[in-house]
Amino acid sequence: MGRLICLFTGQWADLPLEEICKKAVGFGYQGLELACWGDHFEIPKALSDPNYVKAKHDQLNRYDLQCKAISCHLVGQAVCDIVDQRHKAILPPYVWGDGDPAGVNKRAAEEMKNAARAAQKFGIGVVNGFTGSSIWHLLYSFPPVPDSMIDDGFKLFAERWNPILDVFGECGVRFALEVHPTEIAFDIYTAKRALEAINYREEFGFNFDPSHLIWQGIDPVEFIREFPDRIYNVHVKDAIVTLNGRTGILGSHLNFGDARRGWDFRSPGRGGVNFEEIIRALNKANYQGPLSVEWEDSGMEREFGAREAAEMLKKLDFQPSNRAFDSAFEKA
Repeated sequence: MGRLICLFTGQWADLPLEEICKKAVGFGYQGLELACWGDHFEIPKALSDPNYVKAKHDQLNRYDLQCKAISCHLVGQAVCDIVDQRHKAILPPYVWGDGDPAGVNKRAAEEMKNAARAAQKFGIGVVNGFTGSSIWHLLYSFPPVPDSMIDDGFKLFAERWNPILDVFGECGVRFALEVHPTEIAFDIYTAKRALEAINYREEFGFNFDPSHLIWQGIDPVEFIREFPDRIYNVHVKDAIVTLNGRTGILGSHLNFGDARRGWDFRSPGRGGVNFEEIIRALNKANYQGPLSVEWEDSGMEREFGAREAAEMLKKLDFQPSNRAFDSAFEKA
């Protein structure tokens, strides 16, 4: 039996969860990864309303949908970021508050602790999300960046996230960072440094999403091979590189969907990711968690993409063999 095929609701937060449930079943999904925005999963209500969690389970059960993870990407981004006006658009008002950067960082950290408590109450073991980064803007080392500035960025990450991860540990919940540009870990080497910074504590692992690696020139399969025991969740999303002599890999300050970009996201199976090899690598790593489709394709109608992705995964996902193909020839 294959893994649970889920739809991540983050790109569907303009619709109420009831409508998403109906659509997801129609598309062929077996579960949902609930975003902590819109009305999909509301952390304050989960902790304050004694009926909220049961009502949410009842809602999913009516459609025979499972949930193995919630996602708190937007608030997590504000934990380590240098906060500016951009964050106001992605944060709930009670986290943004008066917009004072230090206050936003602090309130975001408290909300992430509450995400762990809410996940425990909801009966799930993984919260996916972002960490933010105070050093992302130093990516290109000019003016020359002293090593100490990068070191300080990882130290700040540890200072802010260790207390959050303490709560995750108390709740028996794991945090899965989506390795992603603008986060403290955006490739294999920075993921290693992030683990080192928090002393490899088990509460911290990764939400593997190949789309953020492939356009950087990183083989997503190598990420799985490097961190086989740290893959806590999987996002199924694709991307394509479209360099033609005029386009640039840094995106040229052009929005997603602009044909002048040097790369862009694609619906699963429509880009450059080799999902066959990813399934084989996940099998080797003994990953048995959900495969969660994250639709982000500016050139494709989302319902078409979501349905097609579910069909693709059901055909593609398989469990490893329990015998060698030539075992019939073994001597007694």
